[in-house]
Amino acid sequence: MAEKLRSGYTTGTHATATLIACVHECVSQKESELLEIALPQQKVAAIEVLRERAYFYSSIKGDNDDIDVTKGAKISCQLLRERPSVVKEQTPSIIEIKNTKLFIYAGEGVGVVTKKGLKIAPNYPAINPTPLAMMRENVEVILDDEVRELYAVFYVENGEKIARDTANAKVGVLGGISILGTRGIVKPVSASAYIDSIETEIDVAAAESQEIILFTLGNTAVDFAKEHYDETSIVEIGNFVYDASTRLKKHNFKKLIFITSVAKMTKVAQGFKNTHNKYGTIDFEEVKKWLREELGVDLGDEEFVTLKGVLQSLPQEVHRDFVALLTQKAAKQLRAWLVELGVCVDAVEVISLPQKVSFLCYN
Repeated sequence: MAEKLRSGYTTGTHATATLIACVHECVSQKESELLEIALPQQKVAAIEVLRERAYFYSSIKGDNDDIDVTKGAKISCQLLRERPSVVKEQTPSIIEIKNTKLFIYAGEGVGVVTKKGLKIAPNYPAINPTPLAMMRENVEVILDDEVRELYAVFYVENGEKIARDTANAKVGVLGGISILGTRGIVKPVSASAYIDSIETEIDVAAAESQEIILFTLGNTAVDFAKEHYDETSIVEIGNFVYDASTRLKKHNFKKLIFITSVAKMTKVAQGFKNTHNKYGTIDFEEVKKWLREELGVDLGDEEFVTLKGVLQSLPQEVHRDFVALLTQKAAKQLRAWLVELGVCVDAVEVISLPQKVSFLCYN
């Protein structure tokens, strides 16, 4: 039996817990060690917190089986009764509950938004709407009717270093990580977080008035794209070709450029919406049929397990025509998906590497 994968809690859940501990101490003079935090969809999380000093609590983001660079991060909150004097330049988010006005700041290790297109407006702390809503819901049950202003500053230890392994700088979140979460829970090996990051990068490119959007699949494709195009327009889509395409619906880019290896391009040509091997492998019988019917090359009964093997079996003078054929078929398949999804782009170009063969088609 396969081992059950571990879930965890988001940075937003841990940040909420540290804030609630601070507010508890402020309102009722009670110190906290373990808190029940109300999550979206009527779920509850038990989160451990550590009192560092008066009105200053931290929580360690636990381990889980998701691909998550913030695992083990120390997230802290300091609650003040006066506006903080030493914080980076920003406009605080404001939560108003009963007679309390709560100002939310990004401290060291928490980013500040600098570009349009994100869920948070520029110059505000990179604390997303769901964590802010969780903070409101959990604080509301603690506060009395006293009139007060409170100032919460969030910190993430080594947050700037952690952020280097994220797309934050590219999308304009500077100075640290983002405080995220849509459900409060990190699901193990979930694709949703990656697809959300794809959507965010697309939104930022649109907000930056980019007319071209580039989808890259694989490190070589990323490097090639960076050499030839504006980095803001480049989105690393992993294997999520179709899912990434659906995120274009709300925008009006003039051109989509898709860059990947010829092997991945073959999968797209054969209709794989996700090119990960768990969704299937290249149908080499179909590849041989294409060669035979469209290029007049018959590879007979020879069996293949890689596209490289096919290329090695072909005469050198056919290589480029073969890659061009695969590239053309992939472009037409991608264009068909965009039409199916109702995505409006004037042109689709695909580029196969390492041969640098491209095919351009218009809608």
